[in-house]
Amino acid sequence: MNRPFDLHRTIASLHQARISLVLETADVCFLISLRERGDRLSLASFEEDLLVDAFLQVCELTDPGAENPRKRATHAIQRLREQRLLARVDGAGLIRAGEYALTRLATAVVDFYLADDALTRDSLTVLTKTLLSQLADIKSAASRARDEDAWRRLVVEPLRVTVADLVSGIERRQRGLDAQQEEVRARIASLLQSDWFGAVDACESLLDQTSTTLRELNEVLLQDAAHLQALLQDIEQLAADFPHASAEQAAQRVAEHVDRVSAWGSDRLRAWSDYYQYVHRYLRDVVRLDPDRAISQRLREQIGSWLDHPFALGLAHVPSIRLLREVDASPERPPVTRLRQELESPLEEVAPHDARAALRERVLACLQSGATSLSEVVARVLPDVPERERYRATGSVTATVGLDPRARSASVRPWVSVAGGLQLEDWSLEDPEPSR
Repeated sequence: MNRPFDLHRTIASLHQARISLVLETADVCFLISLRERGDRLSLASFEEDLLVDAFLQVCELTDPGAENPRKRATHAIQRLREQRLLARVDGAGLIRAGEYALTRLATAVVDFYLADDALTRDSLTVLTKTLLSQLADIKSAASRARDEDAWRRLVVEPLRVTVADLVSGIERRQRGLDAQQEEVRARIASLLQSDWFGAVDACESLLDQTSTTLRELNEVLLQDAAHLQALLQDIEQLAADFPHASAEQAAQRVAEHVDRVSAWGSDRLRAWSDYYQYVHRYLRDVVRLDPDRAISQRLREQIGSWLDHPFALGLAHVPSIRLLREVDASPERPPVTRLRQELESPLEEVAPHDARAALRERVLACLQSGATSLSEVVARVLPDVPERERYRATGSVTATVGLDPRARSASVRPWVSVAGGLQLEDWSLEDPEPSR
């Protein structure tokens, strides 16, 4: 098992070993030259003559008049070896010239100055989608794992190697974007110093571009971070059910990396938002109001000569004007009151209203008044009935009229339109003939 990291022990050991890193400009150029030559010639190591030749070429470019360049090359190689930037990879010792290779520290230094892979929306999308795919495969493998060896091969090692490399790729590009933002700030400062008023548009363009990039990155992180955490929680749950402590710990470490990446996006967006507002306020309140730097120059001169000619801001205290007039005391007004009312009014008895009986009475009144047909009765009654109840009321009227002994129905009854767009088959109301 790996020994847990002890910060105090590590710092003590580094202090005891006198670890230091001192690089001159020629040393950095020398390392970059070796990296470029190794990539171009596909070299895994460099012979000593090749190292000397590379250093001589760097000296010709950086310091053409230097004395004893070969001696300087020997000292540079020794200095880089002592700082663990070059490592001798052959086993000949002092018998013959050795072979050297760049260490991981030297590669990191060269990558810092050469790599321009700042985080973009496309690169972050590719990395997060790849990470989601890897975690989905690991989750599927965890659900099928049945023994210790399967968990180690299919879950622990991919989490420790593959996923860690992807997360480190995101973090490396984050550092590149941080360096890019630092360059943008320095460029804005230099623009304001070189061209006071003409730099307004350029500064606003730089601010808008960086703000758009950060906003897009934060949207991608917010969208994909939840899916990543959900997959990692599923893997942790499967590892806890097995149980498998190393897999659960590996998933937790990856989850911590994802949380750190999300927190980075939120912090950078908030910090850049503050800087964005500060610069825009400065451009609005200082640069645009003083395009010729007249006010700022006079203020700078006055502050510089304050010891010889001190100045201060004096204010005269002016008392308020007194108006000598009679005081009209306002009369006391009685408080606004209102009569107390009962919260609930007494109930009143109301006779129930029978709509069907009322309708029947109106129909009988029409029959007694001499109506000659069913359509005539319906036409008189329907206007007093609500529109939504007229169809039903027509049936009730027909039933009441049908009980009258005068109602007669022909073999073919004519259709007659009545109020409300209704049509019905009409009946006639005739007095019965007297019996003979």
